[in-house]
Amino acid sequence: MSILPSPNQNHLLAALPTAEFDSLAGHLELVSLAVGQMLYEPGEQLRHAYFPTTAIVSLHYVTESGASAETAGVGNEGMVGVSLFMGGHTTSSSAVVQTSGQAYRLERHLLKQEFDRTGLLQRLLLRYTQALMTQMSQTAVCNRHHPVEQQLCRWLLQTLDRKPTLELVVTQELIAGMLGVRREGITEAAGKLQNKGLIRYRRGHITVLDRLGLEANSCECYAVVKKEIGRLLSDTLYRQ
Repeated sequence: MSILPSPNQNHLLAALPTAEFDSLAGHLELVSLAVGQMLYEPGEQLRHAYFPTTAIVSLHYVTESGASAETAGVGNEGMVGVSLFMGGHTTSSSAVVQTSGQAYRLERHLLKQEFDRTGLLQRLLLRYTQALMTQMSQTAVCNRHHPVEQQLCRWLLQTLDRKPTLELVVTQELIAGMLGVRREGITEAAGKLQNKGLIRYRRGHITVLDRLGLEANSCECYAVVKKEIGRLLSDTLYRQ
């Protein structure tokens, strides 16, 4: 049975008190996002904030040569477009859809207007921004100091946290682009995880067979980010 789309599928929107949510609800636009769709590019003026429900968006930094790597991922735990309320309006990174799905879109002036009311939305978004900064910092450390196999475990676990299933539709090329490594490195790392019985891989699909095993095989980066998100947002009450 398919689940009807609802803003409550996004944790930030679901955490808003009824009065604050009602002031936004009529302005939230449900949109479908396709894999590879660019939500914004470096230096581009952001027009909307996105609150993913079933989609996952990857934030990338792109070099002058065209090479890129993921700095953070955003799923139903957060939002895309923090510069809209932080005062920057543009960013040096890009946002591209990693996993197709849906999100709720909100025009920038409406987000800023509600943010400036200094209600719970403001506190939620500031806390989420701190969690996002932790994810970015930890990703940079992980990509610099940890082997590809551990990076792959971290990335798979973070993706699983944002999806209701244990099967991911993803290519090795896409993962390599996310981690900023060669495709051959992902092939080797995925092969090792498959030999350990942690995943099953076939072209374009990865099925996680042993999540606890993935966690044990990962570096500390996954747990650090997960703990920080939980610490910052754990006291939030959700509407029924």
